[in-house]
Parts: sequence; structure tokens; C-alpha cells
Amino acid sequence: MGWPVLVFDIESIPDIAGLRALRGTPAEATDEQVYAAWLAERQAKGLSDFMPLHLQRVLCISVVFRNSEGLRIHSFVDRDDQSEGKVVQTFFHAVEKHMPQLVSWNGSGFDLPVLHYRGLRHGVEASKYWDMGEDDREFKWNNYISRYHMRHLDLMDLLAMYSPKNNAPLDAMAKLCGFPGKLGMDGSQVYAQYLAGQTEDIRRYCETDVMNTYLVYCRFQKMRGGLTEAEYEQEMALVKDTLGQLAPTESHWDEYLKAWV
Repeated sequence: MGWPVLVFDIESIPDIAGLRALRGTPAEATDEQVYAAWLAERQAKGLSDFMPLHLQRVLCISVVFRNSEGLRIHSFVDRDDQSEGKVVQTFFHAVEKHMPQLVSWNGSGFDLPVLHYRGLRHGVEASKYWDMGEDDREFKWNNYISRYHMRHLDLMDLLAMYSPKNNAPLDAMAKLCGFPGKLGMDGSQVYAQYLAGQTEDIRRYCETDVMNTYLVYCRFQKMRGGLTEAEYEQEMALVKDTLGQLAPTESHWDEYLKAWV
């Protein structure tokens, strides 16, 4: 397994300010009214209540970073409703600095397009991420943008043989592999939790989701020969030890370890 590896997952909420701007909503309308009017229009047309990707505001990006020095879990969180651009820029700075293999579950279908749109919105810079061979010839044959390159590995897309009808949920695959899967929340509850002021709960949920992705990635690496059986078991032991050190101050990791069969 080649290092460094950066596994990532985002949690987002509706961009009500963006919705206001695009709809020309009067200033006296509350955020709740703006969102409710949009939902009513969608329902009247028989459309989904899922916000378009360009109107998904990034609230949290959680990562598992694995290199020769060890394993780290970290989150970039917009805690003051003013720092979305900084959160997105910090993520791309990590990509620029380490040039890792990016790993996701449905990152091509959701996480990265959202980060692209929001990065554009906030003037984010990410030259190495967008390099497709113009500056570094090596990136012509293996870059972050191409669906069929491994510099960004969308595990869901690859395992489904790039056919959406074959896609599987991360929660199901994690549990089938003996990992904890989702704990206490799912993506549909994030906005309600945000409105209730539970940003830290969303951060914890995002972190457990990205850990599920990392564990499934390790299982995939064992399947394809990137890890031997012994190396895989060592990696599982490293993850458990790392989470065990975090568990005394981060209760979600204690719960996660107890759910790990």
C-alpha cells in the first residue's frame, strides 16, 4: 500500500444565503421561510428535496491521513458560519503539501463536485489537485480528476465497475466486512442537527464515516494484494490502538471500538 493516503468525507448543509441570492428573496424573509418555499416548489413539481450540489455548503471535512509516520484523524469544521472557504482551502492545502492518494466512497459523485463548486465560490487555490499533465507530466497519466486513475480512488465507483446501478452503501459494506458502520446519525439528519446547534455531533459522525471508509479501503488493499494478511492485521491493530488513545476524550471512538466485532 503506497503512502501517503488521505481518506476523506464531507458533511454539508443547504446554502440558504446562496438560495436567497439566486431567487432574489426579500431580506425580511427568514432562512426558514426561504428553505420552506424552495421545498414546497420542489414537492409541487414532484422533485427530490435534495439540494443541488452547488448549493451544498460544506460544514465539515473529516480525514484519515496515513503515512510512514503513522495514522491521524482530523476534521476541518466551519464553526462560526463564516469560514467555509477556509475549511475547503485547508483541505486542498493538505493535498498540495502531501500529494497523497485520495480515497473516498462516492467522492466523485458528491464530495469532490461539492468541493469544486464551493472552492470556486470562495476563490480557493489548488493547482496540484487540478494538474492534468500541464505542469507535471506524471499527472497526465495519473491525476486526481480522471475517473479511471488511482490518484483519487472512489471505492464505491470502482467496486461497482463504474456502473451506478451496482453501487452499494458504505454503511452496508462496512458492516458486512465486520466494521461498525454508521453510529447514531445519517446524512439526512445533518441539517436538523446543525439547526439544533449540534455541530460537534456532526463532526463526530463524519469522523466515524471516514474511518469506515479507511477500513473498507484496507480490506480492498488486502484483496488486491496491496497488503498481505499479516500487514492487514497489523493495520487493524494500529487503527484500534489509535482510536483507543482518543477514546478517553472522544466518546464516539469508545462507542466505535465497542461496536467493532
